[in-house]
Amino acid sequence: MRNLTRLALTAAAAAALAACASHKPPPPVAPTAPPPPADTGAPPPPPPVAARPTGPLPGTEQDFVVNVGDRVYFDFDQYTLRDEGRRVLDAQAAWLQRYPSVTVRIEGNADERGTREYNFALGARRAEAVRTYLIDHGVAAGRITTISYGKERPIAEGETEEAFAKNRNAHTAITGGVR
Repeated sequence: MRNLTRLALTAAAAAALAACASHKPPPPVAPTAPPPPADTGAPPPPPPVAARPTGPLPGTEQDFVVNVGDRVYFDFDQYTLRDEGRRVLDAQAAWLQRYPSVTVRIEGNADERGTREYNFALGARRAEAVRTYLIDHGVAAGRITTISYGKERPIAEGETEEAFAKNRNAHTAITGGVR
């Protein structure tokens, strides 16, 4: 009976070991291609269209106006550049250096307060302040002309401080060399 017990214990141990043994994982299933689309009789959809760039083309007058800025503003009875004006002029100088064939005219303007002669002189000083800044920042002097319109060409009508502030400006107009 001892042999029989031993045999039973050995068989149980072998069965337990066999149950604990690791099994190989099943082989991976190869991906299958998606089934072909059902024929609905409709034409297939068109291929996607590449997105077209929006906004002005680089190097154009619109690019200059929209992406750089073409006008700087001054305080009452002043022709000293403000910080925000210097930022615009820095962008103008960089753009003009990128497009070396472009020429510009700086147009100095004033609000309607003061005499005609005084405002022409103030507009000229504003235009010259912008010209000097651009030259000092790498734009060739021969590419820049100036003119003063004084109070003759307002961009805002009315006798409010808001209208006056808009009219105290120097406008950079592109005169040639753009695409």
